[in-house]
Amino acid sequence: MTNQENSSTAPTAQQVDLDAYKWKAFTAIGIAFFTMVASMGMVFIALTQIAATFNVTLRDASWVVIAQGLTISAFMMPMGRMADIIGRKKVHLIGLVLFASGSVFTAFAPTFALLIAARVFTAIGNSMGQSVGTAMVLSVFPAHERGKAIGAQTTSVAVGGAMGPVIAGLVLQFLPWQALFLMLTIPIGIAFIAGYFILDEKIVSLQRRGGGKQAFDWVGAIVSGLMITVVVILINNPFGVAIVSPLILGGITSAVILFAFFVWWELKSDSPMLELRMFKNLVFSMAVTTRFLGFLGTTAVRFLMPIYLISLRDIQEAAAGAIIFITSLGMAAAASTSGRMGDRLGERPFTVVGFAMLVATAIAFMVFTAETPLWIVMFVLLINGLAMGLWGVPNNSTILGSVPKESFGVVGALTNLTRNVGNVAGQAIASAVVVGVMVSDGFDIPLNKITGNAPASASFMDGWKYAYALVTVFSLIGLALAILTKPKSPEQVD
Repeated sequence: MTNQENSSTAPTAQQVDLDAYKWKAFTAIGIAFFTMVASMGMVFIALTQIAATFNVTLRDASWVVIAQGLTISAFMMPMGRMADIIGRKKVHLIGLVLFASGSVFTAFAPTFALLIAARVFTAIGNSMGQSVGTAMVLSVFPAHERGKAIGAQTTSVAVGGAMGPVIAGLVLQFLPWQALFLMLTIPIGIAFIAGYFILDEKIVSLQRRGGGKQAFDWVGAIVSGLMITVVVILINNPFGVAIVSPLILGGITSAVILFAFFVWWELKSDSPMLELRMFKNLVFSMAVTTRFLGFLGTTAVRFLMPIYLISLRDIQEAAAGAIIFITSLGMAAAASTSGRMGDRLGERPFTVVGFAMLVATAIAFMVFTAETPLWIVMFVLLINGLAMGLWGVPNNSTILGSVPKESFGVVGALTNLTRNVGNVAGQAIASAVVVGVMVSDGFDIPLNKITGNAPASASFMDGWKYAYALVTVFSLIGLALAILTKPKSPEQVD
């Protein structure tokens, strides 16, 4: 009897092999996630030098970031759908090649316009990797380890976010910003080799229920991309036109028409790019909205903090990178445990506490001045990072836990899309608020001209306060939704 019990509880050779494989596969995927996220942090730190190289203003320089995020958001869902048809591994590897090529193009771009084009090209590759990453990670982990899988992925993203500013700060102390983008080809090359030899297409691309060849929704892909592009351009207002101008009103009308057409087309399509009927699920809809609001607010820290430290307070890039590192360090620490604890204790408490901390840090950022002691800045950044890690993983798990596992592929792409759209919109809003205040004060100047310019610095901090006032509002709404959302238990999910 004892031997029988022992044999029933002992892991089989197949279980051991699968357990070893899941971590090998995760490593191959994680390297790509780490590098792509790190590259975004590098851009933030290098933004001042890039602006100086091409002699552009904050309004122009912000497009280095916004164009990248905009492209990722526009291509995320189409690439996720494409992966469902041709294979996730294939899309992942093609994305790595495009990302590496675009990084080299960025380093050698002779003009600012070509630099933006290079960032768009790189972002297409980034979108391909992000669109399949979550689904591939979940496909190699058993169902009862969903929290562990998402937590591990989020930790790799957080570590990438932490190391990006640090690496950029150190490199920029000795080398020009172009070296940062050339360096990215090394880990991407490693990720490509590992993905090619380790990832099994049959495992990471689980067959969709019903089988058969499926059509790609080109109309839905194009319309959704155009809609996202119009919305972000409206938010950023790169042409500086009046809010009530025909151009803005026409853009709003176009966005509404595109959205209405997209909904109509997807609901009538036999093979939609996005199954909109999922949003009838209240838990799913509320959790997705909460996720969007969370990233809408937190991205302001990554966009504005480097400018605050480098351009306003004249701190060296390496020191600024080390300070910003604290945010991602806190996120990595919280994400590594919140997923597993959420599986055992429930996801909602961690999401609520995380958003409550997010509100507190937004208020703290709002009252910062140019003389705020750096230890206070670092402490608030740490709490902000812990908050992101606390709510991010349980929220993602809530979304995935509210749908059948057959939908993990498209929903995984949607969660990453929600994050990126939130980031793009947050960056655009933060930039628009700060630029709007500074321009109204007569300071439409390059970033490096803020340093030592007391009136320009005061104008920047006025814009900073307004931006974080909005972040506080976004976070409060997200907190309310987190409190109201009741995640489904595994037994309730089909």
